Amino acid sequence: MEKEKNNIRYGLIGKNIEYSFSRAHFTQKFKDLKLENHSYENFDFQDINELTALLKNNQNIQGFNVTIPYKVAVISLLSALDITAQEIGAVNTIKITSTGLKGYNTDYYGFQKAIEPILKKHHTHALILGTGGASKAVAYVFKRLGMFYSYVSRSAHKDHLTYTDLTQEVLAKYTVIVNCTPLGTFPNIDHKPDIPYGFITDKHILFDLIYNPVKTAFLSAGEAQGAQIKNGEKMLALQAEKAWEIWHS
Repeated sequence: MEKEKNNIRYGLIGKNIEYSFSRAHFTQKFKDLKLENHSYENFDFQDINELTALLKNNQNIQGFNVTIPYKVAVISLLSALDITAQEIGAVNTIKITSTGLKGYNTDYYGFQKAIEPILKKHHTHALILGTGGASKAVAYVFKRLGMFYSYVSRSAHKDHLTYTDLTQEVLAKYTVIVNCTPLGTFPNIDHKPDIPYGFITDKHILFDLIYNPVKTAFLSAGEAQGAQIKNGEKMLALQAEKAWEIWHS
């Protein structure tokens, strides 16, 4: 009982997250650092408001990561937002403070550090597939890098392209394509965004935020056309380490 009382807990908030990277990453980290009183667990919520009850009944949780589909919805439950998270409009890290829950975004940091080394001079225009919380962090990075970007969504919107808008001319201009949708995540590994892969060339970068499987159907289709590909594993490791820094700042 005493050991449980003194246990320092962290966790991941999401939906259908048994596959998640975070728990394995932090469990190994705690083992390496010999932090025997630290634990990390998945909080699989059907509704984000379950967070309120969780905190009411658990006093020893010190921080959370947040994943699909709650990176935007969780903001309404927070007491404060870091200025970068406020600008992005999405939260993937929460620190529990003496004055309540404070939200941060470390996705942008992980994505920027992962994609910058593979960008070349001709990579000036990017397509962001999906419009969820992760896509907002990706857009923030492109803005920081001075790149033009456009969201792609299934439904028509005045500020977005739709998948039917992706002509050969459009793909010749937009040579960076980032998948921010869950399409292709294990176990649905045959799924992929409905883009015209035949127009992809060796001038393109295809970046998938998914990391399980290591090479998604989206990345495989791009690679077959000669594109440079990268999955989300490095991004996730970098954002996780930044979250750890925030929890201990």
